[in-house]
Amino acid sequence: MTTITLPATAPFDFAASLRFLRRFPATAGEQQLAEQSLTKALRAGGQTMVARLTPADEGLRCDLHADQPLTEQAVSAAADRLSFYLSLADDLAPFYAIGKQDLPFALVMDHLYGYHQVKFPSPLENLVWAILCQRVPMAVATKAKDALVSHVGNRLTFDGEEYAAFPDLDQLLAVPADLLTAFAGNSTKGDRLYASLRAWAEVDEHFLRTAPYDEVKDFLRGLPGIGPWSASFILIRGLGRMDEAPIDRELVRSAARVYGRQLSEDELRGLAGRYGSWQGYWAHYLRA
Repeated sequence: MTTITLPATAPFDFAASLRFLRRFPATAGEQQLAEQSLTKALRAGGQTMVARLTPADEGLRCDLHADQPLTEQAVSAAADRLSFYLSLADDLAPFYAIGKQDLPFALVMDHLYGYHQVKFPSPLENLVWAILCQRVPMAVATKAKDALVSHVGNRLTFDGEEYAAFPDLDQLLAVPADLLTAFAGNSTKGDRLYASLRAWAEVDEHFLRTAPYDEVKDFLRGLPGIGPWSASFILIRGLGRMDEAPIDRELVRSAARVYGRQLSEDELRGLAGRYGSWQGYWAHYLRA
């Protein structure tokens, strides 16, 4: 076992992260959630491991388990992946300062105080999910994703439970096009997955995390099968890019509950605009 500490920028409430994960259908059943722990498989630095996260002073304790010794590269990659997944470095103080001036939203903020957005475990997984879930019930998309994960493997048993890590990019690129089509359920989605994965391989994740927002959005919009909604989905839930708040039916419903009336699209854009580069967090808190 290798133990590391993952620092978190205060305020941080790990219990809020666990509550969100219990209600997040896209990754349901992929991890074990206890009152104060998260246990999950991941692929990092070319190795498969199981991470158990528990509260620690100023962050989280992370115990990494594998069936072979972990390299320094794998441990460093796992620390980065898990910290990014749980948005541990997000400094919410500027966001909260704006939210205090928005009285209806301040009640939401107080309820979720210290919640750092839980993203998809990786933006690559978010990309695959965004394609698989198009125009099908969530249960169908989940079955397709599970079939893909099972084909690749990445399985480990820890404390009597079996865990499977989502494949890394090299593993996904090795899956033949006909199998991607079989997993996706039709040739259109299979072709989109095949082509999008190869385009994804032409950039690195650092670019996606840090490049100018519009440049990253344009890249995502250029991927087969990734339209405006899917691009916004990946920007926020896979990359933590909070510059925009997409207006959709779920946001309309959530905002109506919080603000006490149905709001027009222009009104919602005006509210989101108050939050500047934090408007994605505003929208996520409304939904959560």
